[in-house]
Amino acid sequence: MKYTQLGRTGLKVSRLVLGTMNFGPQTDEADSHAIMDAALDAGINFFDTANVYGWGENKGRTEEIIGNWFAQGGDRRDKVVLATKVYSNMAAEGEAWPNHDKLSALNIRRAVDASLKRLRTDHIDLYQFHHIDRATPFDEIWQAVDVLVQQGKILYAGSSNFPGYKIAQANEVAARRGSYGLVSEQCLYNLAERRAEMEVIPAAQDYGLGVIPWSPLNGGLLGGVIKKEVEGGRRATGRAADALADTAGRAQVQAYEDLLDKHGLEPGEAALAWLLTRPGVTGPIVGPRTAEQLESALRAVELELSAEVLSGLDEIFPGPGPSPEAFAW
Repeated sequence: MKYTQLGRTGLKVSRLVLGTMNFGPQTDEADSHAIMDAALDAGINFFDTANVYGWGENKGRTEEIIGNWFAQGGDRRDKVVLATKVYSNMAAEGEAWPNHDKLSALNIRRAVDASLKRLRTDHIDLYQFHHIDRATPFDEIWQAVDVLVQQGKILYAGSSNFPGYKIAQANEVAARRGSYGLVSEQCLYNLAERRAEMEVIPAAQDYGLGVIPWSPLNGGLLGGVIKKEVEGGRRATGRAADALADTAGRAQVQAYEDLLDKHGLEPGEAALAWLLTRPGVTGPIVGPRTAEQLESALRAVELELSAEVLSGLDEIFPGPGPSPEAFAW
């Protein structure tokens, strides 16, 4: 495994991030524990979750699965850089109550204590805001975060799904207060979805945030979806199905798969390897449902893409270009 600093911090994290969103809804507890053991054995030390994972009536279940894994001992908690998120309402369906969601100081305090209990730990390494809160000023948010840092309940704060201007706003307020500010941004970013290059990634780089891309295969679209459809009859779903329903989108994905087949590369591994070449990227989040999927992701860390392949990928999936030229000139 290769490691890098998380943004401007001294924290060393693996170039792959283990995403846990499938733990509970799609992967049972025993298999989830096996995947986490395999990830740790492979050197992945950066685990990402959220208080809402488990979804529906099972919100918080994913954090519980991770907490039960930590409780097995073997220095599991000590070896992991643990990241979770706050924003969503954690009340049961139909039982939502004011102040049980978003980023008020009250909810941040409530949410972090609940996550610590489910995760069976005394601290969270990276506490991330899952979405912007248009109603809560950053002065209030940083006041709450500073208290949690002083209490030892969290070490760093990060954002997720923030636009560039909110990253700037958050860190300008933090600087004025003498707070450390955001150290990471978790955003949708992959070969097929490169809009983050216009504003989000430049803002993250300027303010010293590590970029943590989620959905690196764009919902399976970049994982050899057409080949799987032809060979095994597996139908695309969600974002991938929407893209393939469009004639131009399907042709684009076919060209992508043909390019990688020409060079003997597996599409999912190449898509991850491409992200690892991108400026500002700490590491993509991989969310394996099985141990086999984890093994495939691990191979991407050692994969070196040639200049010819990188050029070909840019031709098939051109980025938007720098801002403001991309939209102004």
